[in-house]
Amino acid sequence: MFGSMAVPLDDIDIQLLTALQEDADRTNVELARLVGLSPAATLHRVRRLKETGVIRVIRADLDPAAAGFPLQVYVTATLTRHDPRSSRVFDDLIRSLPQIIAADNVAGETDYLLTVVARDVSELQAVLASLATRGGQRLVTYLRLEQVKPPSRLPLAPIAAPAARRGQRRE
Repeated sequence: MFGSMAVPLDDIDIQLLTALQEDADRTNVELARLVGLSPAATLHRVRRLKETGVIRVIRADLDPAAAGFPLQVYVTATLTRHDPRSSRVFDDLIRSLPQIIAADNVAGETDYLLTVVARDVSELQAVLASLATRGGQRLVTYLRLEQVKPPSRLPLAPIAAPAARRGQRRE
C-alpha cells in the first residue's frame, strides 16, 4: 500500500520475522531460544510487530490442489468504465467471490490481476461470467501449470555490496 511508513527493525526483529516467515507455527519458547531473549520479551516483540502492522496475519499455507481446487488461474481484467462507482462495484464483487483468492489493482495494460481457484471448469466459468456482468471486459485467463517459486520470505537482511565494488574508490 502506498503511504505506509516503514517500521524501524533491529537485528532481533529481523531474526524473529525471518523465523516466522520460515515457519509461523513456532512456539514463543522456540522463538525466544532462537533470538536469545526471554519468552516474555519475545512475546512483547512479536506483539509489537503485529500492532505496527509489520506482521499482518499468521496463517496456514494450503495447497489448493490437495484441498480440492485443481484449477488455478490468473485473470487480467480491464474495466468497461473507470468512474469511482464502477470501480467500487467491481471491487465489491471481487471481495465477495471466495474463488478469487488474491486480487490487485495494477497500472499498465490492464486494471486488475486476479488469482482464481476452482473445483472444475463450470465453477471457473461462473466466476468469469460474474466478472463480465459487473463491468469486467477483456478478461484474459492464464492457466497456472506449475509453481516455479513459491511465495517467499521478504529479504530482510541488509544486502551486502558486491565484492568487486568493495574497497574501490570512484574516480
